[in-house]
Amino acid sequence: MEIYSIGFTKKTARQFFEAIRNAGIRRLIDVRLNNTSQLAGFAKRDDLEFFLREICRADYVHEPLLAPTQEMLDSYKKQKGSWEEYARRFLDLMRERAVQRTMDRSLFAVPSVLLCSEETSEHCHRRLVIEYLNENWGEIKAVHL
Repeated sequence: MEIYSIGFTKKTARQFFEAIRNAGIRRLIDVRLNNTSQLAGFAKRDDLEFFLREICRADYVHEPLLAPTQEMLDSYKKQKGSWEEYARRFLDLMRERAVQRTMDRSLFAVPSVLLCSEETSEHCHRRLVIEYLNENWGEIKAVHL
């Protein structure tokens, strides 16, 4: 199974939606904790749901089970915590939430992409989610758009 990932930062709406459409994505899974911020521009929840349906013929799902806690985000972003500490804490959270058992695998039955804000997946929890699912479910290939 392939699971795609994308961030909206430093992308125009055209670049973002063309990447999703060209990859054949049919479901976007929003793994952001805060998905209604005005700073998100075209990637605000309600606008994003509309644009995905109209431009890409794709569904929108918000999955907070795959999001970090506010405290974790603040520690990493606002207090300038290390990526290593954030990643460790996030993976502990995934284990605590037992995501491998509580997550509905059928969510990925169609070509799906995980959305977060970070420009690249290198220092983003969407990459950690895919790696965690691969460790627990197996046979998952990450494709970062």
